[in-house]
Amino acid sequence: MSNQRPRTVSGMRPTGPLHLGHYFGVLKNYVELQRTEEAYFFVADWHALTSDYADPSRVRDNIDEMVKDWVAAGLDPEQCVIFRQSAVKEHAELSLLLSMITPVSWLERNPTYKEQQQQISNKDLGNAGFLCYPVLMAADILMYKPHGVPVGEDQLPHMELTREIARRFNYLYGETFPEPQAMLTPAAKCPGLDGRKMSKSYNNGIFLSDAMSDIEAKVRGMFTDKNRLRKSDPGNPDICNLFPYHLLLSSKEEQEEIRSGCTGATFGCVDCKKRFLKHLGEFLAPLQERRATLSTERVRAILADGNDRARAFASATLEDVRAKMGL
Repeated sequence: MSNQRPRTVSGMRPTGPLHLGHYFGVLKNYVELQRTEEAYFFVADWHALTSDYADPSRVRDNIDEMVKDWVAAGLDPEQCVIFRQSAVKEHAELSLLLSMITPVSWLERNPTYKEQQQQISNKDLGNAGFLCYPVLMAADILMYKPHGVPVGEDQLPHMELTREIARRFNYLYGETFPEPQAMLTPAAKCPGLDGRKMSKSYNNGIFLSDAMSDIEAKVRGMFTDKNRLRKSDPGNPDICNLFPYHLLLSSKEEQEEIRSGCTGATFGCVDCKKRFLKHLGEFLAPLQERRATLSTERVRAILADGNDRARAFASATLEDVRAKMGL
């Protein structure tokens, strides 16, 4: 890795298997960024505990499985730093120090905090860790002093809060942290099987590690155009839950063929699903072949090396922060 490259950092919570939405919305971008940026990608296991604190038994396995998905998707530990958040204790210290200067009102206005409390009813999210996780997120980012962070539009409020915390720290203690900018990732619409957003929490996803036999069963029951009850009914690809996947996996020519057949009622939803399964199988096969070669021992070796590399940078940042704060 060259220190002359611009720096970026991003993380994902190990709360379960990764799905197509993760790949097209996040992982694909990670793979591209590692070629142009000094990139730090971390497994956010402390963040997983904000919602899974009552039963953390699967977090360890989820960490290993998620790194397998990352490497299988194309992340190369020779080109980027892959590490585990909780193995770099400096993240916790910086989060604590930043929490001292962060007003509670900034946290309470976080739209994700309100949204998830409303939508996730099977878990008690009324803990201090969940309220304060944006401070930990700011610490995760500011630790590596990046110029930008790859995020989707839903993460823009978190990025603004991170910049506000950086500005407040710099005002109180002197210039320390650059204000990272949001590197908006291209939108990739990946509806869930039930028409909602594809999410581990909703159990409505197609996962990167799923066997094709399992995927076929899921896709057969997938919602398409709710107004198209029979093949003879003209359809509307723009409101169909399946068509966005053709935009990601099918050629331009095939997309036009499917659109024409759907709107003209000459191409049924069953045919459309068969095409999707064919392209999905071709996409997943090489990824799953690479994944099968990754042992747990290999994954933990990748993390151990990445932890050391991240810790070296984080240690220098904390030394600077402590000096600025007179600690």
